[in-house]
Amino acid sequence: MTSTGVRMEAEDSGPSGYAAARLRLLTEGVQSGPPRRTALSELTDDWLSGLFGAGAEDLRGASLVAVGGYGRGELSPRSDLDLLLLHDGSDSGAVAALADRIWYPVWDLGLALDHSVRTPAEARKTAAEDLKVQLGLLDARHLAGDLGLTAGLRTAVLADWRNQAPKRLPELQELCAERAERQGELQYLLEPDLKEARGGLRDATALRAVAASWLADAPREGLDDARRRLLDVRDALHLTTGRATDRLALQEQDQVAAELGLLDADTLLRQVYEAARVISYASDVTWREVGRVLRSRAVRPRLRAMLGGGKPVSERSPLAEGVVEQDGEVVLARAARPERDPVLPLRAAAAAAQAGLPLSLHAVRRLAAAVRPLPTPWPAEAREQLVTLLGSGPSTIDVWEALEAEGLITRLLPDWERVRCRPQRNAVHIWTVDRHLIETAVRASEFTRRVHRPDLLLVAALLHDIGKGWPGDHSVAGEIIAKDVAARIGFDRADVNVLSTLVRHHLLLVDTATRRDLEDPATVRSVAEAVGSQSTLELLHALTEADALATGPAAWSSWRGSLVADLVKRVSAVLSGDAPEDPDSAAPTAEQERLAIEAVATGGPVLSLRAQTEPPTGEPPSGDPEPLGVELLIAVPDRGGVLPAVAGVLAMHRLTVRTAELRALDLPDGVEDSVLLLNWRVAAEYGSLPQAARLRADLVRALDGSLDIAGRLAERDAAYPRRRGVVAPPARVSVAPAASRLATVIEVRAHDAPGLLHRIGRALDEAKVRVRSMHVSTLGANAVDAFYVTGPEGAPLPSGEAALVARRLEETLRG
Repeated sequence: MTSTGVRMEAEDSGPSGYAAARLRLLTEGVQSGPPRRTALSELTDDWLSGLFGAGAEDLRGASLVAVGGYGRGELSPRSDLDLLLLHDGSDSGAVAALADRIWYPVWDLGLALDHSVRTPAEARKTAAEDLKVQLGLLDARHLAGDLGLTAGLRTAVLADWRNQAPKRLPELQELCAERAERQGELQYLLEPDLKEARGGLRDATALRAVAASWLADAPREGLDDARRRLLDVRDALHLTTGRATDRLALQEQDQVAAELGLLDADTLLRQVYEAARVISYASDVTWREVGRVLRSRAVRPRLRAMLGGGKPVSERSPLAEGVVEQDGEVVLARAARPERDPVLPLRAAAAAAQAGLPLSLHAVRRLAAAVRPLPTPWPAEAREQLVTLLGSGPSTIDVWEALEAEGLITRLLPDWERVRCRPQRNAVHIWTVDRHLIETAVRASEFTRRVHRPDLLLVAALLHDIGKGWPGDHSVAGEIIAKDVAARIGFDRADVNVLSTLVRHHLLLVDTATRRDLEDPATVRSVAEAVGSQSTLELLHALTEADALATGPAAWSSWRGSLVADLVKRVSAVLSGDAPEDPDSAAPTAEQERLAIEAVATGGPVLSLRAQTEPPTGEPPSGDPEPLGVELLIAVPDRGGVLPAVAGVLAMHRLTVRTAELRALDLPDGVEDSVLLLNWRVAAEYGSLPQAARLRADLVRALDGSLDIAGRLAERDAAYPRRRGVVAPPARVSVAPAASRLATVIEVRAHDAPGLLHRIGRALDEAKVRVRSMHVSTLGANAVDAFYVTGPEGAPLPSGEAALVARRLEETLRG
């Protein structure tokens, strides 16, 4: 049915027909997008005009006005109706009756209504006091009644807005900044608010208001299309959920993508991010221009008085060849010739980042329109300017985004297109892939004094995740891409090999340090073989920390940093030939030895609780000091069931395990009994820590079988109602090939939950394998654990048996 047919049906059937016509339009009517929004607005216009006409037969000096989104004709399926009943004040009783005749039918249909009844003077007064009201009135559109009354209000409101712009625009900018602080940036959120987040529909409306002030204007290219895409997504969200919501929740993204005819939720998010990026960049440029104009207006009268009239000339300060600073921005020099200077975009970007200044919109657009491609390989100056840009710290980000907004980044680095605006569905990551790469370079710029080749560190930071978006392991794909990119930008063969090694193994140090037994010589030797040299190890260490810091707060800590530093120290010793002859067993500390001897003497568990505020090594932590929880040391005579018993007791006492290690301890000569040492870092879920004596008492009962841990945990879980939350992916268990010559390494990746480690320990006990050592870490909501297991005789498991144990453990965790 055409939109005209739907409107005629509504007119013929009266107000009750509007609901049917509206439903038909949303389910069977015109195509989605702007045509449907327009048709829905026109249908609603006709219905409301009919309500107005039926109630205002004898009333003069009144009109019905659509404001806000409805005024712009942007009705989504569940949008509010923003209405103003405007009147001249001559018959307030008749106006009140008319209002009831309009508002009640709207409410009866269950439609959300934002309404007001005002005279033009009252409307202007309210707008002067409330910025949001004024923004809504800027989009006022006449629906019915006295057209002159509506036109007079529109003219007055626009005149007020333009006259008050120097005062109101800073207020609007502050409002946008406060909203961005609360809601975050749309282009990076996994569950974004399409309206309120920075780069969303509210910001697009703010840009329209700035343009209406005639004080400044937003970059127009791509802005309307970005706004349309966000509106299309909101329409689909309203239809799939049946609710008036602007938040694109994870569980609804696949349905919304299908409604829009998109491949999947990732494609949907990428389109949302691209649109948000256009609006965010336009906002940055526009507010910068507003600030420049307002500063100019404030300074110009004084300069004119001093100079005796005339327009002052803006000062231009040289920054680099063909690049100058003017009015707080970086612009091209008058003599610059982009068409003859292919290095100019990188030179201008590096100069801007080094000066901490933005690149002007005009300069970036001129570069994008005129510059020639760089030759392959790049000249040395281009490579040096790229390194300078990447090493400029936080100011790199805004400059990079300016280049990307005009397509210059993908022209310089075509492989960037795959990672641009690519979402990362991992709670640990707080950025899209491309922004994470730039953030890593920013972090790496802090470590350039720690390495001999800062240029390789910065370029590796830029490229380390470049393989994301390709099938398979992104590190393997990234190695191939990095080789090509490094050669294209002019690095020699040796440097290309180093860069490809850094990209291939950028996760090696942190994965090994947190999931492998560093006392096993095979662990350290395998890392040394992968890295190959001291200089590469130095770069990889810095890259590892920069990558983790740029990922998010859950990816790095002083504790994790100390583990990586310990591994680097051991690998460095192997590479230099200074490794100890017997690295398989580290001597226990005095406290560990004391606890172990006491455990042998008493025949039961002995434990110690102490606050841990510094890393266990002597190296200073990077960044601000952070609390590391409480260190729990337990020594217990070697026997079966130790791991599930300890993990279960901790779960019963609501202690969260942040990191955990277990190993057999070598005791002094004369002590034959074997002792297991558990070194765990724990924190209370809430409240205070339990007393060590109580923990020990429960542990004794758990080990002798008199404490039913599984039953107690099940009772506690049953007592609390299940809450709806994000559905976590299923657990995954695998056998790490050739990870150790002394044991079989089983890796577990699962959603962290109370009692998880207890369930794993029980499953391994039931499989009749012994845990020789283990390394447990938690990244956000994800548990990443490695268990070194042997058979009853102490030898690694045969491959078939190891695979069977892993499969059964996975079934247990998924059950």
